[in-house]
Order: sequence, then structure tokens, then C-alpha cells
Amino acid sequence: MRELDAKDRDILGILSKEARIPLKTLAGRIGLSRSATSERVAVLEKSGVIRGYRADIGQMDKGMVVAFLFVTLVRTPSIGILDQLARFPEVRRVSSVSGQLDLIVEVEVPSIDRLNTLRDAIASHGGVEDLTTAIVLRRDIERAAG
Repeated sequence: MRELDAKDRDILGILSKEARIPLKTLAGRIGLSRSATSERVAVLEKSGVIRGYRADIGQMDKGMVVAFLFVTLVRTPSIGILDQLARFPEVRRVSSVSGQLDLIVEVEVPSIDRLNTLRDAIASHGGVEDLTTAIVLRRDIERAAG
């Protein structure tokens, strides 16, 4: 791969903040034609400098990310999993449920990075067979208990 020049660095800087920017807009911002910009982006992708495009969801409402972890256990009851979950202050609620899932764990964390760390810690427990995460994007209906 050739050395990155200023235009490549400009492309990377813009794409790191706005991965879904239209190519025409990107070209206008860096001062190149659309075809030249497209070619540069293709080279950056092919060489592995750009490995993908994604939505990087950081902190959300009130600086917190709320998520549900759907946990399937190797067998029930799983010794120690509830004790482990209780040690994490981010765990707000754990419900044992019927059906294919065994536990639904509601967590509230300050960032996606912390969510990933927490997920990894829970998933690595020997009693956990599978763990799926659903991030709460918004609460459409919320009622107080009682």
C-alpha cells in the first residue's frame, strides 16, 4: 500500500465521523471529483485501511445505555451465575423466564465499551451457553409499577 497522503487522511477523518456520508458530499469536502474520491476510497478499502462501516452507538439518553441481555444457560439452575450478576452494579434486574431463554438481564451502562466488557464477563461464565444483546433505543411506553 502506498503511503497515505493528506487527501487520504481527510477522507479517513470524515468517514470516521460520518460513515454514511454521500460520496458526492465527501468529494466536495476534500476538493476532488467524485470519481477520484471513489477510487481513493476503494483503494483504502482494498488495502484494509478501511475495514468496514458501522453505526458506533455511544452514550444515549442521560449519558446511559440501557440493554437487555438474553441468556441461555448450559443447564438450570446454573451455580454461581446469579451471584456473578449480582456483583455488577450495572445489572438492574434479572428475570428467570420460561421458554428457550433462561434469564433476561437488564443493564444500564455509561457506554457501549462498558456494555461490551460486561457482556464478555457474563458470557465467559461456564454456565452460560449463549448471550444475545438488545440495546434499548427508546422507551415508547413506560408505566410506573402499581
